[in-house]
Amino acid sequence: MSSTSEEADPSEARAAARNAAAGPAPGLVTFNRIELNRILNLYGRMVADGEWRDYAIDFLKDRAVFSVFRRASEVPIYRIEKDPRLARKQGIYSVISASGLILRRGHELDRVLLVIDRKLAVV
Repeated sequence: MSSTSEEADPSEARAAARNAAAGPAPGLVTFNRIELNRILNLYGRMVADGEWRDYAIDFLKDRAVFSVFRRASEVPIYRIEKDPRLARKQGIYSVISASGLILRRGHELDRVLLVIDRKLAVV
């Protein structure tokens, strides 16, 4: 008996790797490397301070969402959203609290994330 009969088809593995290397599916909104780096730097600082413990990233057709949790079983404390439809209006980025209140909205991610940095720095 051969062990290859129990394993997955090698061509399926190559196709999955090729699809993963091609990037996200067309029509999905994603964070680029610079945006994700800035968000993850903030996340790392907050984890080191013991404020945040978990995160989730959702890439949807109309927006990308980075959700921050205090505990994995709770609702997100903050949602950092990227919505390209608002690029010419209020700004592509927004920070939304757990209650659904939009804390800040703008065109530059760094300036929008200051609402989270300042809140914890004042304490």
